[in-house]
Amino acid sequence: MGAHRGEGHKQHLDQCVRDLLATSWEKARRAIERGQIFVDGVAVTDTRAIVREGAEIVHKPHAKRASLGIQPLIVHLDSQVVVVNKPAGMSTIPYEEERGTLDEWTRKELQKRTQEKGRPSLGIVHRIDKETSGLLVFTRTWLAKESLSSQFRSHTVDRRYVALVHGHVSSQTVRSHLIENRGDGLKGSFEHTIGRRQPHLKPTGQIAITHVELLEQLNGASLVQCRLETGRTHQIRIHLSELGHPLVGERTYIRHYDGDVLAAPRMMLHAIELGFEHPKSLERVKWEVPPPDDFVKMLDELRGKK
Repeated sequence: MGAHRGEGHKQHLDQCVRDLLATSWEKARRAIERGQIFVDGVAVTDTRAIVREGAEIVHKPHAKRASLGIQPLIVHLDSQVVVVNKPAGMSTIPYEEERGTLDEWTRKELQKRTQEKGRPSLGIVHRIDKETSGLLVFTRTWLAKESLSSQFRSHTVDRRYVALVHGHVSSQTVRSHLIENRGDGLKGSFEHTIGRRQPHLKPTGQIAITHVELLEQLNGASLVQCRLETGRTHQIRIHLSELGHPLVGERTYIRHYDGDVLAAPRMMLHAIELGFEHPKSLERVKWEVPPPDDFVKMLDELRGKK
């Protein structure tokens, strides 16, 4: 195990690990992708993550990718649904041949708790980004999947996130049409890209609505909460970036941000609240989980605490 504190401005994780291990670029990146590199106690698998000055980088060669950071936690389980608190660094479902995903962990946990024979049934009705922590629901029956899928389609599910963003943002509601390619290969809002260049064109794409509320102004940043009225892929990330306030730790939707970039081991976004109509009882149910330690630590630093 080796430890190193990041030095310099906007240094990428692969460079830090290459220096720490005195090894090749390939071996440094492989160690990161396998979940063997921890930044301030959190496993980071993005080789191009920006490392803040003073960050502690630890190499744990025997760490397994399936055990990244903290373990998931089942916060509610019944015959219809299972609600899980997902840690950052774990994908909801496999990408290509990825292992150690949340659905895989949940099936194994259900098998332990229920002693079901065979592979437990688990329905996917929504996802959250790999780097995002927080609440997610899986369904356990056909009835539950039909009900929850319908609720997500009709936008009646309560979804609230907390986020750390660059700059001082004001409370507002963002409405736009999200398109697959804004002109540079990334998703974006029609109104913010094509619409600005060709205002006579009628908007295309899926309507996306995010209610942003300022909770606290910080040193060069803001703590905000975002309520989703719709739930499009990367909706919060795109809307905050287009407001000029990308997420702290954002590495994709930050190309045109010209302010000082705050380094973080991952995107500082946490799904703090999830609520819906229970598919069997038809009662309104809701859960809330606090942000994890890495989020709280970053928040304290931006408040100016040591």
